Amino acid sequence: MIRTDSKLALLMHGHLRSRNGKMGFGLLRYSDATVVCAVGAEEAGADMGEITGIVRARSVPVVASVNDALTLGANTLVIAVATSGGVLPPGYREEILTGLRGGMSLVNGLHGRYADDPEFVAAKRSSAYIWDVRAEPAGLVSGRGRALALACKRVLTVGTDMAIGKMTASLELDRAARARGLRSTFIATGQIGICISGDGVALDAVRVDFASGSIETMCLKYGPTSDILWVEGQGSAVHPGSTAWVALLRGSMATDMVLVHRPGQRTLDGLDHIAMPPLPDVIALYEAAAHPSASYPNAKVRALALNCAALSDAEALRAVRETEELTGLPAADVVRHGPQKLLDAVLAGT
Repeated sequence: MIRTDSKLALLMHGHLRSRNGKMGFGLLRYSDATVVCAVGAEEAGADMGEITGIVRARSVPVVASVNDALTLGANTLVIAVATSGGVLPPGYREEILTGLRGGMSLVNGLHGRYADDPEFVAAKRSSAYIWDVRAEPAGLVSGRGRALALACKRVLTVGTDMAIGKMTASLELDRAARARGLRSTFIATGQIGICISGDGVALDAVRVDFASGSIETMCLKYGPTSDILWVEGQGSAVHPGSTAWVALLRGSMATDMVLVHRPGQRTLDGLDHIAMPPLPDVIALYEAAAHPSASYPNAKVRALALNCAALSDAEALRAVRETEELTGLPAADVVRHGPQKLLDAVLAGT
């Protein structure tokens, strides 16, 4: 895991203004470790707060190279991008070697197994480590519906698209629940959430036969000592390339759901031939999938978390109002407006 005393350099060449930079953005917003800098030659000299709107206690400069990050005292290099297929971008390998030779540890959120890469292993100093976050856990079992026995609420964030803010919604709701004195736990199911929370399962690294069982195991680990579990969603029931949402529903035996949506989106991101269904239809789809028989919890979508990052304040408020009128459910941008209204709806659900 990333220790809280780590000094992070976020390797983000080419993705400082891209949705593929979400690994870096997530750590910038939520990591307890010190973020020393981001590495992005195209934006060298800028500040991450100016680029992203995410403000930390200290400024986070953008530097041109990993050599510059070493000069600033960074000791852990994070491959802070989430590329399509988890492929290492061009030019990153040389930067990683520079970091390892300079004494840095490496946190890898991509699909490659870099702890076994001969060149990386030879470059790494003995005091450093290489952590491949997307690794299949040991002791896998198939799902058996054992989360049904848990007394706690199990809230799954579901989405109208991929990469839309499900992790952010879950983390914000977890923080708000803790602030109210609830025994609340965030269940990370992707590489970014694992790096932030220190535990979890990278669902896209798990063989499909064991996917629901891996989520069930995490819920059984934390459920007995929690009042509420916030299960980080993955994928979307609307997306033709996504199946992870099924494993999450079955593994967690979700009791409640929060739907995450980007207002104004008419088609799926990058798939202009797939139209976005009306929100009431998406809600009905998830609720039907969650409750295929009387043996399953009758999980309902309790609220909507809106990703209004591209909207002005006035546009965001209008989107919230229109969404609430359309669905009859409370809505908010959890970063801009706070998650309190959504938390109230989840806690009031029976």
